Amino acid sequence: MGALRPWARFPLLVVAHLLALGIGAAVFQALEGPPARQLQAKLRAELATFQAEYGACLPPGALEELLGTALAAQVHGVSSLGNGSEAGNWDLPSALLFTASLLTTTGYGYMAPLSAGGKAFCVVYAALGLPASLALLAALRRGLLPLLSRPGAWVAGQWQLAPARAALLQAAGWGLLVAATFVLLPALVLWGLQGDRSLLEAVYFCFGSLSTIGLGDLLPGRGRGLHPVLYHLGQLALLGYLLLGLLAMLLAVETFSELPQVRAMVKFFGSSGLLTAEDQGGILGQDELALSTLPPSAAAPEQAPTC
Repeated sequence: MGALRPWARFPLLVVAHLLALGIGAAVFQALEGPPARQLQAKLRAELATFQAEYGACLPPGALEELLGTALAAQVHGVSSLGNGSEAGNWDLPSALLFTASLLTTTGYGYMAPLSAGGKAFCVVYAALGLPASLALLAALRRGLLPLLSRPGAWVAGQWQLAPARAALLQAAGWGLLVAATFVLLPALVLWGLQGDRSLLEAVYFCFGSLSTIGLGDLLPGRGRGLHPVLYHLGQLALLGYLLLGLLAMLLAVETFSELPQVRAMVKFFGSSGLLTAEDQGGILGQDELALSTLPPSAAAPEQAPTC
């Protein structure tokens, strides 16, 4: 691949990406197609049974109209099912969670503006709030990333590791820490609080939230008949989890993106395949690691006596 011209590398990357999309679609089709057809057949059987028992009491098309209205309301987060813990979707805790999911681009999809004014404000709010959120995250990243590199520099100095290996070790350590603190631990708590969810579903929800996928098919506490106070406390906890977790995920992604191997790959598919000294460096500075790995006698050489 090193013999490829720079203009031929980017199309190769695009083709590989399209191939990955096709493989992913084929896998999802094979995994999700049969369960979806089974659920559709079950729903049709339930509707046929209901119409056979109560069809004589309902006008033609009344059931379909009622179900269509209920489904259309459900899209906007409005439902008449359950108890009062989910009755007010636009109270303050719910609105705070909605704005947080909007500004973090999570977008669970279980709530959506109904009015024209709400939709217009959502567009303006997101257009102004998203750049502000990105600027805040960039400022926090710039301030926290040097602090997070200090343990890696200390370990590299103690073990006398090469810069590339020290950067890889720090990225792996930070990735494991984020996965354990913001994915596995919250998933265990969610799994313990909601007995109707499996551990896999809890991990699926946590990862979907922090990766800003936010499919919205799983939401903590919905449909469980929780007390309104507990339900709103859970919403506020989810708000804090989103803000802190996304910051941790951003730092983890930034740490991995600064690996020499990753930067070399990006440089290879860029306009030129030549690697600069900056690309060969890692998260930890070359000079910092070089000084930390030298013995004390070599770290501060003695100056020659002056005449």
